[in-house]
Amino acid sequence: MSTLEIKGLHVEIEGKEILKGVDLTINTNEIHAVMGPNGTGKSTLASAIMGHPKYEVTAGTVTLDGEDVLEMEVDERAKAGLFLAMQYPSEISGVTNADFLRSAINAQREEGNEISLMKFIRDLDSKMETLEMDQEMAQRYLNEGFSGGEKKRNEILQLMMLKPKFAILDEIDSGLDIDALKVVSKGVNEMRGENFGCLIITHYQRLLNYITPDHVHVMMQGKVVKSGGPELAQKLEAQGYDWIKEELGIEDETVGQEA
Repeated sequence: MSTLEIKGLHVEIEGKEILKGVDLTINTNEIHAVMGPNGTGKSTLASAIMGHPKYEVTAGTVTLDGEDVLEMEVDERAKAGLFLAMQYPSEISGVTNADFLRSAINAQREEGNEISLMKFIRDLDSKMETLEMDQEMAQRYLNEGFSGGEKKRNEILQLMMLKPKFAILDEIDSGLDIDALKVVSKGVNEMRGENFGCLIITHYQRLLNYITPDHVHVMMQGKVVKSGGPELAQKLEAQGYDWIKEELGIEDETVGQEA
């Protein structure tokens, strides 16, 4: 079992504090969902874990199996087993999907142990079939000209090919119709197991109808204020967030930025 542990994490953007002491522990073989109103720091949490230079960690720790993640470069975090499916994936002209994926896989391997071309093609074809992706997308430039739904499927394709220890899915459901949502969820569910853990950031219960989380956390004002099981997400869908604010005496304000 591997563990991703976040303790007392404080993060600033341009001098404004966004995260104000986040505590969260995720083990492999677990799916965690983080929900909360806009501007509470959910996407900031994802970016800070992965080392985006815009986000300054001012206090707290992030460890992966006891190793200090915050001391790692971005590529080192990926090699250690962290993966981020971005809310707004970048387009890269001149680099095909297939070339990008093969290079990313080989970057995780020791020199001389690169994945064989035939194994790579078999794996890629299989994963694209699962995600109902046209095979010609493998030879298109990375995300260039892709629809929003195609970009999200492509993020899950990368997840399935790279097989990280922990994936952070930042609003992977945004902009998806119900059919695409089912396909993306199928890909994530195929990854579930003792060697994989996942943190899903979402606004909506609908994604969690297809990917049942083991734990649900609510973020408000830059910290986790309540945790529970799948029933917590269902209650949030039915009643919104006001009952939590009333229960915990939280004033109706946010940190002012969802970055």
